[in-house]
Amino acid sequence: MALISAKQILKEAQKKCYGVGAYNVNNMEQIQAIMAAAKETQSPVIIQASRGALKYSNFTYLGYLMKAAVIENLDIPVAMHLDHGNSLESVIRAIDLGFSSVMIDGSLMEDGKTASTYDYNVNVTCSVVEYAHARGVSVEAEIGTLGGLEDDIGSGKIHLTDPNEAKKFVDETGVDSLAIAIGTSHGAYKFKGVVNLAFDVLKKVRELIDIPIVLHGASSVPKKLICEVNKYGGKISGAAGVPMTSLQEAIKLGVSKINVDTDGRLAITAAIRKAFMVTPEKFDPRDYLGYARTALTNLIISKMKDFGTAGHSNDYSQDS
Repeated sequence: MALISAKQILKEAQKKCYGVGAYNVNNMEQIQAIMAAAKETQSPVIIQASRGALKYSNFTYLGYLMKAAVIENLDIPVAMHLDHGNSLESVIRAIDLGFSSVMIDGSLMEDGKTASTYDYNVNVTCSVVEYAHARGVSVEAEIGTLGGLEDDIGSGKIHLTDPNEAKKFVDETGVDSLAIAIGTSHGAYKFKGVVNLAFDVLKKVRELIDIPIVLHGASSVPKKLICEVNKYGGKISGAAGVPMTSLQEAIKLGVSKINVDTDGRLAITAAIRKAFMVTPEKFDPRDYLGYARTALTNLIISKMKDFGTAGHSNDYSQDS
């Protein structure tokens, strides 16, 4: 199967009404864990890197590690995706690294924090679509803004997507998938009190556009992981994420791509903290990073089953 575009993966998921996780990566162990989960469950997968992750790895290091995931798993449909590109320049750099899919987040200005105008979003998205499509790369864009901050990205304010504006935007830009805002947030502290997602907005958007819909800020922040982190010396309190039942309802209503980052960070942190506390005599990074890799694999396996991705690795072909 080798490398394919996120457009190919998401169109198939949309047709058969299941969700595909897009899992953020920063290092080799995360990539290996995600691919091990995809292999175990026979799931298509999107591995994605943010601008911050690429910068942390000096770009080429992480890019080649992601390519290795494709080479080592030729029976698994894999898309390499840029998460929250903020300019045409950042998109060009990702495509030059071999990414098969990119996101241009024109809902924010290039600083990644300031909400943009609709016209700005359209203009920067059109420039990316023109460049990427000419090279066979699919494009995700965003209408509306999420709350919270992650990887220093986000305005910190929620602005729900206007369905009519979403349709106009898709018609004017020709994007392949659209991230919408229905009340989720980046980071571990998504909600205070009752979780209340705007499913009415999602339903209306789904009625008006026919391309795959994306949900950012979709980590569930499991209490079990929070307790495990805190048990072994962490200090995380009041964190709350999107319940899996809400994500499954969103998939039924038309969401095809679900971004997951925070949950992976928590699983890794919990495993490493436990290793340091339970086996303080160990100092080989392969020990504690190995535990982290296993913990993340198990987490992603559960996500793939819950999203309905499991068992769908054979749905795809180079022509789909």
